Amino acid sequence: MFQGASFVTLDTKGRLSVPTRHRDVLSATSASQLTMTKHPHGCLMIFPRSEWEKFRDRIASLPMQAQWWKRIFLGNAMDVDMDATGRVLVSPELRAAAGISKDTVLLGMGNYFELWDAATYSAQEAEQMKGEMPDVFKDFSF
Repeated sequence: MFQGASFVTLDTKGRLSVPTRHRDVLSATSASQLTMTKHPHGCLMIFPRSEWEKFRDRIASLPMQAQWWKRIFLGNAMDVDMDATGRVLVSPELRAAAGISKDTVLLGMGNYFELWDAATYSAQEAEQMKGEMPDVFKDFSF
């Protein structure tokens, strides 16, 4: 399970250096093979390949009325390999789709990661913190 936030700067070629705490797990569990795709909230989703295959199968089995979402998730998916130093290339197309230029936030979301433009994430988080919590949290104890 991946969790926590890491502030990561992409290099000039658009490569993301995966934080060390995640690198070893990804090497061991997915042979350093990852898949990236668009997320509807304006970030990118990064899956270890085995988790991507489960997600892909769930999306592919959706009915025809979800065809556009299939296109968004599956049609934009890109397989990448983590290099020996723990870097992965974030394609120009996916960087543009998520508005990512240089400074990013990598969030561990359980079985996948979200990659956000740092400024976009900060603004979205601040906006969400101003609002009411969703109803699912009404009976949740902190």
